[in-house]
Amino acid sequence: MKLVSRFVCLAVLASCALCQQSGVVPRSQKAAIDGIVTKDPSGEAMKKVLVELIAENQKQGGDYTATTGPDGAFRIENILPGRYRLFAERIGFLDIDKHHGRSEGRVVTLRPGEEVKDLQIRLQAAAVLRGRVTDEDGDPLAGAEVSALRQTFAAGHKHWEQVASERTNDLGEYRIANLPAGSVFVSVNPPPDFKNLIESAGAPGERKSSAPDNGQATAYQTTYYPGTADRSQAMPIQLHAGDEFPANFSLTPGPSLSIRGQVVNLPPRTSATIMLQSRDFWLVTSGTEVHKDGTFVIRDVSPGSYLVLASVEGSSVPMIARQDLEVGSSNVDGLRLSPQPGATVRGRLRLESAGKRFDADQVYLVLQPVDGQDDEVAIPGANFSNLAHVAAGGEFVWRDVPPGNYYVQIVGNGSGVNEDWFLKTVLSGTREVSESGVAVSGGTVLLDLVASANGAVVDGVVVDSKDQPVANAVVVAVPESRLRGRVDQYRQTVSDQNGHFTLRGIRGGTYTLFVWDSVDGQAYFNPEFLKSYEGQGKALQLSEAERKTVQLTVIAVGDEQ
Repeated sequence: MKLVSRFVCLAVLASCALCQQSGVVPRSQKAAIDGIVTKDPSGEAMKKVLVELIAENQKQGGDYTATTGPDGAFRIENILPGRYRLFAERIGFLDIDKHHGRSEGRVVTLRPGEEVKDLQIRLQAAAVLRGRVTDEDGDPLAGAEVSALRQTFAAGHKHWEQVASERTNDLGEYRIANLPAGSVFVSVNPPPDFKNLIESAGAPGERKSSAPDNGQATAYQTTYYPGTADRSQAMPIQLHAGDEFPANFSLTPGPSLSIRGQVVNLPPRTSATIMLQSRDFWLVTSGTEVHKDGTFVIRDVSPGSYLVLASVEGSSVPMIARQDLEVGSSNVDGLRLSPQPGATVRGRLRLESAGKRFDADQVYLVLQPVDGQDDEVAIPGANFSNLAHVAAGGEFVWRDVPPGNYYVQIVGNGSGVNEDWFLKTVLSGTREVSESGVAVSGGTVLLDLVASANGAVVDGVVVDSKDQPVANAVVVAVPESRLRGRVDQYRQTVSDQNGHFTLRGIRGGTYTLFVWDSVDGQAYFNPEFLKSYEGQGKALQLSEAERKTVQLTVIAVGDEQ
């Protein structure tokens, strides 16, 4: 699963604000922070900046705000002790880290009665992309979607992430604001071709060709800066703080690729909907309805990796089919999809608590595909969610689960509660499937889970080559080689202002601890990325309930590998 974005982090943590303990903390035990917000790179003090302090554990801490004065200074008092994330916001500016990249917030740990002074926050002027999209005659193309993209890692897989997007107005103009400095790619998706949509929706015998006289169907193609339909030829734009970068596009019709196929074994009096999802972007790119004879056509498809999904409507039980598909330079014909009923996966979670309290209201179970590829798949008309809440008696259930191989993960709700727990055993019938995964192919699958509060704990401090503490370093416990495809076996945290960190709920085993001063997304889940840092981690053997304290030296970005 990919890392929680700042927006999601704030939303999840704020949703737990009412969960704070009712116990009164004496004023003398409350903490305080102060600091200054400046503009990068000039160092000019910035006023009217909203500073937010958000507790990672909403059961122990709270949420606080302050606004900077004319001198850029801020102060927050009467803070409950705990571990917090510190953010700063002002329209037109972005909070940045020490490498001038967009910050995900600074980690601050506050002890009872502590006063942390002179915190430094830097804001950088956001960049803007602007321009105009026209057709081959120079006329404006209204409704085209212009996207700023970047390549990053999620769950260890390299993919394209949409940073921001806007649609063109009636003049064909667009403006994408609030972009961080750095390298971005820009794409333009043409507006919907309603003529093709109408033709696709007709009965098979009623379809008319939109091809020109030469018989080759054409359509506007997704186009990448500086004006190519081939994504491998796309060139990045280097944005600088405060830039207003002009990027104009002229779209011309090109050969239109299509996917033709049939949905088979549809129950009587049912229909189906087809959805095409990009594997590269994890975005739904297009879809179509299925004709009465089960045939379908998806038009105006660009080359790339896709997941084709068929969802049956009107059946007594949800039915789904999915198929991976590579689209090259030619049409795809003869694709066959056979929807199958989803399975029910149910069971009970038992606890090995050793006297530690388990808050069922603050925990979920996640059914994660073993290949890690379908995290972002959203299937219209289906009721499947990979999140299952654990009832007070330990019961849980997933319904309408698509066929596949899954592993089970126990997660908190982002509030820091239950962080000492880990999933110890997963039994399917009498077979232990923690490592092999749960095979699902319809029917009902029964699971017996055991969670333990005896997870190992690793704490310590992150230092640089001069033995000085490093704040906001990314600390990752990486499992042994055979388990590196399992994201649930990793543990990750960020060091606080004193370089301190704690990793909790670690299953016993062999690990390597790595610490980077910065890392691109979730690159540490990628075996090739880790291979380039072999020998720079610290090997560690952990037993259940063991606690170890270590000192780690940070791997600085740009270090020789």
